[in-house]
Amino acid sequence: MTPLRVLSIAGSDSCAGAGLQADLKTLSSLGCYAMTAVTAVTAQNTQGVSRVMPVPPDMVRAQVEAVLSDVGVDAVKIGMLGTPENAEVVGEILETIKGVPVVLDPVMAAQSGHGLNARETPRALVTHVMPRVTVMTPNIPEAERLTGLEGGSSGGMEEAARRLVAMGCANVLLKGGHFGGDVCPDLLLEGATGAVTRFEGPRIETRNDHGTGCTLASALAGYLARGLSLPEAAGQAKSYITGALKGAVSRQLGSGHGPLYHFFSGAR
Repeated sequence: MTPLRVLSIAGSDSCAGAGLQADLKTLSSLGCYAMTAVTAVTAQNTQGVSRVMPVPPDMVRAQVEAVLSDVGVDAVKIGMLGTPENAEVVGEILETIKGVPVVLDPVMAAQSGHGLNARETPRALVTHVMPRVTVMTPNIPEAERLTGLEGGSSGGMEEAARRLVAMGCANVLLKGGHFGGDVCPDLLLEGATGAVTRFEGPRIETRNDHGTGCTLASALAGYLARGLSLPEAAGQAKSYITGALKGAVSRQLGSGHGPLYHFFSGAR
């Protein structure tokens, strides 16, 4: 029996709360076989990022091709790419694996606010990667940076999502965790039909929220690998992130924003 195979193309987080390490934990908790292609190495902990070292694009390509030529993939999750050259290489690779669901988390900065990409990377992401993915999962600040639109309201979220579709993205799951209040709203826009699905989850009061974006995107990739429809997979991923946040409330790791607890009871 071949397990569901999900490849994460993303940066490494030395404290294992976000990036590839969060993806590995998320996908393993969902019963998938997770593989990685490292795009950058970061020195970081729960308080922030102190250094970023991108991986050369030929090495990124070699990692992905090694996985594809032997193991194969049922879904792909893309996170931090680091440089425009890496974005271009990943776009070229995606052209060779059409038909496989691809989730793009357009990581711009760490939770601490530390930039994780070269200045031209967002533009390269839009040009080379965004048109070749199944769904993109930006948060409000990322969507605003990519579109130039204000997304800080319900109507603003939908307008920003529609702009991203007009820019070439097939589907958008826009995360509303940056809103205040007791509820975290997310919005899924399906580009082909214009259908909008809204998801709400309770705001979990915890400082252990490092890696929420990476975790949601990798969970979405895992559920898509299972064959769920996009709205179903998005709903399941939303439930998973809520459970991982709840599971982390009483845990104590580091003195800053600690990681989620990916192996909470009922994770599958």
